[in-house]
Amino acid sequence: MIVAETFRLSDAVELAVVERSGFVESRHAGSAVVLAPDGSVLRSLGDPSAPVFPRSTLKPFQAIAAMTSGVTLRGEDAAIATASHSGTARHVELVRGLLAREGIPESALGCPPSYPQDAEARDAAVRSGAGKQRIQMTCSGKHAAMLLACVANDWPLESYLHPEHPLQKRVLDVIERFTGERPVATGIDGCGTPVHAISLLALARGIHRIGTSTPASPFAIFREAGVLAEAVRENGWVVAGPGQPDTVAIDRLGVFAKFGAEGIMTMVAPNGTTVTLKVLDGSLRAASAVALRLLADAEAVDGAAVESLTSELGLLLSGGDAIVGRVRVSI
Repeated sequence: MIVAETFRLSDAVELAVVERSGFVESRHAGSAVVLAPDGSVLRSLGDPSAPVFPRSTLKPFQAIAAMTSGVTLRGEDAAIATASHSGTARHVELVRGLLAREGIPESALGCPPSYPQDAEARDAAVRSGAGKQRIQMTCSGKHAAMLLACVANDWPLESYLHPEHPLQKRVLDVIERFTGERPVATGIDGCGTPVHAISLLALARGIHRIGTSTPASPFAIFREAGVLAEAVRENGWVVAGPGQPDTVAIDRLGVFAKFGAEGIMTMVAPNGTTVTLKVLDGSLRAASAVALRLLADAEAVDGAAVESLTSELGLLLSGGDAIVGRVRVSI
């Protein structure tokens, strides 16, 4: 059996190191690409032409697929449809609101039951004895939007996650249209939706087109992309959650940010400069810092402002009661 794969270690470059007490104890390698505001390649690290599973960085495309299938999503509702949320009570309320539009039961959600990722919300869920719930799962907003698209088009709800379902075919069409690339492989993401392997460069092109779209576009699909980009930038708390790296980057620097599992990160600066990267070992602890440094090096965000986010991005290492090191970007 031949197994498709992402880029090899020999094609990766060092992106960040972990320093403790002056000693480098870990290194994170990967690939990245930076696009200029006009969409041209500004910088390339490693092998951004190799395919990756974008994981949750496909959510903006999936949300646009729902929005162009008869589902009106604006503001917080649009943001929750593209979110990897931490399951706070406010997040759950937004998802319930989407389902309530058409009286869709929570049991129709195809994502797995989960406790909230937010510590306070998780503690409350445990104390209540309610157990794991699908609506608390980090991808539930996306699933709710998908179910609404099914209702709007009389598509079957029970099979909405099948790759041959009309909704999933619409998602694939949106991905190919925005990225300009046909996936080389399809798998199943952690929440049960199809995930399509494309290159980091293609992912960058697609995210760049979303992040630079405007609600005033003469083309419907790009109007919806512009609505989504605006909703993300105006509702950073929805996209991730309190203290989460994506929320911090959005709120502090005005970027369009979306992470994906296994070390995937995408960001679009206010001027359109775009970064996508993959950390080869799958860790996300350095991903936001690397992406922001690449944007700062391109003079798309303020370097001093990026440096000021060190503690908020969880880059400092403790030893006892003292700070003894940090995760340091090394590109």
